[in-house]
Amino acid sequence: MAKYSPYESGQDPLSPNRNLSPITSEIDGHGRMLVGGCLLSELADRYGTPLYVLDEATLRAACCAYRNALDKYYGGESLALYASKANSSLVLSSIIASEGMGLDAVSEGELLTALKGGVPGSKIVLHGNNKSDQELCFAYQNGVTIVIDNQHDIDRLSEMIPQGKRPANLMLRFTPGIECHTHEYIRTGHLDSKFGFDLDQLEKVLLQLRSSSWAKLNGLHAHIGSQIFELEPHRDLAAVMADALKLARELGHPVEDLNVGGGLGVKYVESDDPPSIEEWVKGIAEAVTEACEVRKLVLPRLICEPGRSLVATSGITLYRVGSQKKIPGIRKYLSIDGGMSDNPRPITYESKYTACLVDRPLSSAEEIVTIAGKHCESGDVLLKDLPLPYCRSGEVIGVFGTGAYNSSMSSNYNRIPRPAAVVVNCGQADLVQRRERPEDLLRFDVLPDRFVELG
Repeated sequence: MAKYSPYESGQDPLSPNRNLSPITSEIDGHGRMLVGGCLLSELADRYGTPLYVLDEATLRAACCAYRNALDKYYGGESLALYASKANSSLVLSSIIASEGMGLDAVSEGELLTALKGGVPGSKIVLHGNNKSDQELCFAYQNGVTIVIDNQHDIDRLSEMIPQGKRPANLMLRFTPGIECHTHEYIRTGHLDSKFGFDLDQLEKVLLQLRSSSWAKLNGLHAHIGSQIFELEPHRDLAAVMADALKLARELGHPVEDLNVGGGLGVKYVESDDPPSIEEWVKGIAEAVTEACEVRKLVLPRLICEPGRSLVATSGITLYRVGSQKKIPGIRKYLSIDGGMSDNPRPITYESKYTACLVDRPLSSAEEIVTIAGKHCESGDVLLKDLPLPYCRSGEVIGVFGTGAYNSSMSSNYNRIPRPAAVVVNCGQADLVQRRERPEDLLRFDVLPDRFVELG
């Protein structure tokens, strides 16, 4: 079999979402793989496995790509918000804040993480189709823009904010009715969606908010989905949003922000071919500009919400190979010390990834294997039909593109502790998430006295 390595598939340092591996990936004199100047197998030995590894340089390069493209192609003000549902942590919030970006959150936990990480409330928006009173209150108290998703949001805020107090900063979300080719669970812009007001409800809602002293409508929001490789749906979105902007301003709302969401895809396997960050921003910026010119609208501040395309490629998960099982004529399984609890995407979405042996990434493939997780589920399989050199138990496998929706969607299924996480940069590795221990999983269990007595 031929050699295969994600390191050899080509690198686009200006648009990390088009790479399989982080932009700092390199091979040392012994043929071993480094990221951020750190030897991956040494990180596995030092911190244990499974281990989330985040390359700081790749993340910052993606942030820079969004900022530069917005400045280059859009004539008005602009702001990129990190969609923190992709991966929420103090260190990520700190990096995002230092890059001058904002952040979007969908819970009090994500809000708290962002604020503690240094993102100012004025650069945060709160999403969600069923926000609690506590979440709404916390956002309001911290100057966070609240995305109005439905009538329930309006009703709750109208009761919570006393007459004469500072009005809440609001953004109105609606479903634009635009389909795109992606997994049905991550399409959010079509009409049959749990998110946002329908287009035919807009005028009624805008009139209601106009007469609400507690409300200050600053922006409009729409989002069409995730892991999208097409540019045309985003261009179509601009026209729909410009119509909504014109209506809002005609009804007396000083709307300054137009939030087109995110959704740009990333390269998980060699056959994936997402647009570059610059191409994506250029298409949207030009479409919004044209749509506003046609309708004689002053350019709004253009906001976008990248998540996966910012952080996915910067992440690698390291596992150690354990047992092996060969079924003659059918399949060979290599079992690892993690699986669906640290990466639920394959069993949830049938997501595909790329991987290699981190100390032999350039070795010729000698067999086709399936990488199985250790959980008590037949479907706990991370990679099928992966070409690898003959692998020994104890070797370290690196799975690429795991910076988004792995840590944030992790669980304690089978009461397995969550992994540790490190950030690497210029040869230095910093622990940013401690590994859970089995005893940590008992912290919130409560055993009533009567059960102790029975024992």
